[in-house]
Amino acid sequence: MNTMQIEILNPKAGKLLRNLEDLNLIAIRNTSEDGFLKLVDKLRDKAKKNTPTLEEITKEVELVRTKRYAKAK
Repeated sequence: MNTMQIEILNPKAGKLLRNLEDLNLIAIRNTSEDGFLKLVDKLRDKAKKNTPTLEEITKEVELVRTKRYAKAK
């Protein structure tokens, strides 16, 4: 079984697809909202609440640099 997502440009094509469904040749399911986009929106909302300050970012960068340079020596 193959699954495809089809964008219907002409209403006549929709009628043809419904006829194929009536003949049990295909199954039509309406897709719900894109789960990936919901997840992205959720992550963006979460990030807005916990945005790090410039000082926090600088502190973390300096900590990583210190560890990296210590290993090199």
